[in-house]
Parts: sequence; C-alpha cells; structure tokens
Amino acid sequence: MSYVSQETATRSSDRPFRAFEALNAIGVLDLKTGIKDVRFRRAAAVVMTTGAMFATGALTAAPATALTAPTIAAKGGYVMNNGTARTLYTKAADTRRSTGSTTKIMTAKVVLSQPNLNLDAKVTVQKAYSDYIVQNNWASNAKLIVGDKVTVRQLLYGLMLPSGCDAAYALADKFGSGSTRAARVKSFIGKMNKQARDLGLANTHFDSFDGIGRGANYSTPRDLTKIASSAMKNSTFRSIVKTKKYTAKTTTRTGGTRTMAPWTNTNPLLGTYTGAIGVKTGSGPEAKYCLVFAATRNGKTVIGTVLASTSSTSRASDAKKMMDYAFRR
Repeated sequence: MSYVSQETATRSSDRPFRAFEALNAIGVLDLKTGIKDVRFRRAAAVVMTTGAMFATGALTAAPATALTAPTIAAKGGYVMNNGTARTLYTKAADTRRSTGSTTKIMTAKVVLSQPNLNLDAKVTVQKAYSDYIVQNNWASNAKLIVGDKVTVRQLLYGLMLPSGCDAAYALADKFGSGSTRAARVKSFIGKMNKQARDLGLANTHFDSFDGIGRGANYSTPRDLTKIASSAMKNSTFRSIVKTKKYTAKTTTRTGGTRTMAPWTNTNPLLGTYTGAIGVKTGSGPEAKYCLVFAATRNGKTVIGTVLASTSSTSRASDAKKMMDYAFRR
C-alpha cells in the first residue's frame, strides 16, 4: 500500500499556484487590473500542466543509451583500467597465441629490473648479433654496427622503437649468466619466464628473447597487458615507449663517434591517437599483427592488447576502437 504524507501532498498541490505568483511577479499577469493576455494563457497552461505532472510523478528520466562493445578484426583482445586493473573489454582474452615482437616488452622489463643497473654501461656489438638478423630472414633490427660500443640505454631504444632483434640479442648476451653466449641467452630467457611466473601468468611462456619463437613462445591478451602494465611502472620504460624518434651516438672501434640513422617507433598510435603513451607492436607469420597499447585521458589510463589482427592497419584500428570504448566505461 502506497503512502503519501499530508505535507508532501500539500506541497505538490501548491505548485501550480506558486507558479501563478511567479508569473504575476514578472508582469505576465497583472492580478490587480485583471489584464490577461495570450502570453499569460499559454504560459499558465504550461505551468499548470508541468505542476500537475510533478505532483503526480509523471515526469521520468529518459533511459540511458546502452554502450555497445566494439567488433575487432583481431582474434584476441583485452583492455583494462591501468589504475584499478578493472577489465573493460575482452575477446578470447585467455587464449594462448604467438606474440611476435611484443615479447620485447618482457625483454626490456628483465633488463630494467637488474640490480644496480647502469644504463650508461657500454656493450660491444658482436658479429653474432648481425649474423642472427641475416639467419632469420633479415628480422627487424636497429642496424647495429659490429665493433661499435653502444650503451644499455641506447640498446633499449633500439629494442623498443625499431624493434631491433640485434639489440635484443645484445641485451640477452649482456644480462644473462654463463661462460658461453648460448648459456647467457638461455639464462636470460629463464629470467623472462621467472618474471612471468612472479606476475602469476599461467598462460605465458617465452623461448626467445625477441619473439622469434621456436614453438613455445606464447601469451594471451590478458597476460601481455599485465606484463606491459608492470613494465610501465618503470620511468625509463615509459620514456622509451612514448618516444617517436631517437638518434643514438655510438663509439666506433677506433674511438670515434658514430651518429646512427634515427630509430622511428613502429607504434602507429603515437601522434595519431590522443593520449597515446606506448607501448609495442609485433608481427610474424604465426603471430599475424599484434599491438600492446596504452593511453591516458583526463587522468584515466587504459592499457590493452590485440593479438592476431589481420593487418597493420587493422591492429591500429582495433586498438583505437577498444580504447574509445574503454574511456567511455
């Protein structure tokens, strides 16, 4: 049984009369002379109708338009709020897939987590690094010159901007443990897998330092997003992945200075999507077209991944649609 208090009913029934008083106050109706014009009759009708509707509760709010999740070309996708870890979009988010060069996010994360890291320490470029590029069908590279001395910082830029597999090899060789290059590389990949386990990622495994897998290099959109979110906590990583272009000056074997050709970031969102701040592209015959992305708008950061999209254009379009959707949620 519904109940309306006398006070409430009185207030509701008084509303049309209060409206009359308001009309009189502004001169639409002169109650002393009894002058009534067309403006009054029309205004009074509107006010009385509105007052009656308020009194009876006839006015209701229009229903909110439902937000429709986007359709993406990629086989897998995931987006979350980077501040709260709240899931904002999923598509086959826990299906294992090849990750291509998005693997290099973990490569950089392992390097940056080394104790007492000296980013200005120099690494000599070995012939094995350039040979590796040739042996893998001219894999993406930073065009490092054999014999040059390159800093760890520069190698990280060479890793993340042009997606240099030669830079990845140099970093694995530098920060792995062992008496041989093969042992050091194996050790480094072990560190990558340990970090994945430490993050609780049951659907991620690495068998390479750069994403050129050997049958057991995989992750999921959800896991890769979590790896990127963790990596983005490091200020050096954040600075690198939002950089569109970087020019390294290396030391030649004779002690001179070499100015390298600029490295351009392969991330198509930088400069084309408002608020984009990273992070990494990936591609390959098995991986197809991948992109781990992040953007900040009005203090809110969203971060996510698309795996196995149909083209480089589609992966960018997928990411933009997912972020647009995430920012509205």
